[in-house]
Amino acid sequence: MDTGAAHELTAIAPGEVTLSDRRTRRSWSVGIEACELAAFPVTQALYAEVTGRRPSTSRGDRLPVEGVSWWDAVRFCNALSERDGLAPAYRLDGESGEDREGVRIDWDTSADGYRLPTEAEWEHACRAGTAGPRYGPLDDIAWYRGNSDERIHTVGGKQPNAWGLYDMLGNVWDWCWDVYDAEVYGSYRVLRGGGWFDEHWSCRASARRRSHPTFRVEDVGFRIARSVVR
Repeated sequence: MDTGAAHELTAIAPGEVTLSDRRTRRSWSVGIEACELAAFPVTQALYAEVTGRRPSTSRGDRLPVEGVSWWDAVRFCNALSERDGLAPAYRLDGESGEDREGVRIDWDTSADGYRLPTEAEWEHACRAGTAGPRYGPLDDIAWYRGNSDERIHTVGGKQPNAWGLYDMLGNVWDWCWDVYDAEVYGSYRVLRGGGWFDEHWSCRASARRRSHPTFRVEDVGFRIARSVVR
């Protein structure tokens, strides 16, 4: 897999998804516009090519990049957009080059550059038209605690979903754009998908986790999306 293939995007059809939160026992429906989502999580090779950095604990070009904060992920999206001649999706004010509170970020929804998926886009894409907790038998589609030998694995090593997306469940959690619950958790952002160290119940299409946008964790990475700009 070359670095170009590592950010090959797949068309995601419009639709609707019902999100739910176990803690609050709340459910809500979200309409999804057509968009594009990377077939694979961002790899260490692509991240290093764009940023010059290799932050991950486990090293390997075809491993998902991990140990990256939410801020790292949005800055990567802008850097890759600029490299590819696209309009960056994010405007950052008060930028210092360091992760810290007080940096304002705005999403320019008219931009054609790369960005993080919303959690609604992520779940819609993960399900790929299915209604159950997973898009296939877990051992066939995901690296999780039951089969990972408690380590990260090369992207694309398990079966994709019906829309050609790999590692949507297991291997590394994906950062999403959304704030998890501003009233309770402040600026914490949504994580989706489960990781290599998680039990099977965390590797479900509906499972939500949260983390502070400055935290860097060894089972958290991301994949890129793009809006379909008309």
